[in-house]
Amino acid sequence: MAHTFVNPDGLHDPVPFGYSHTAAVPGGSDLVLVAGQYGSGPDGAVVSADFAAQVRQAFRNVGVALAAHGLDLGHVVRLRTYVVHHDVSRLGPIAAAVREAWGEAPPPQTLIGVASLAAPDVLFEVEALAVRP
Repeated sequence: MAHTFVNPDGLHDPVPFGYSHTAAVPGGSDLVLVAGQYGSGPDGAVVSADFAAQVRQAFRNVGVALAAHGLDLGHVVRLRTYVVHHDVSRLGPIAAAVREAWGEAPPPQTLIGVASLAAPDVLFEVEALAVRP
């Protein structure tokens, strides 16, 4: 893999929470930016009112977007997630979906709590930055 994730000594272990502290990307790499993906099917409709189901589908949609560039989730070096009415109960489903997608090497992630997203039934959105080696 062209990039590396580092969780320095002196900072808490973020992996159980679904992220890493840093990513290093070598020069000369191509960047692929994925716009915010939410828990929708191919028709754009939200697949479920369940938060965890929306999170899992949103990450699958990131994978579909990356595949259009010949990449997969392993090429992701940064996530930015948006959570409607965030509270601590939302962290578990997000961390579980990240573990399912990236195992013990999750990319850096910033979580932002928001009042709403593009449509009233959208509870979660994720954008990604990927690197083509």
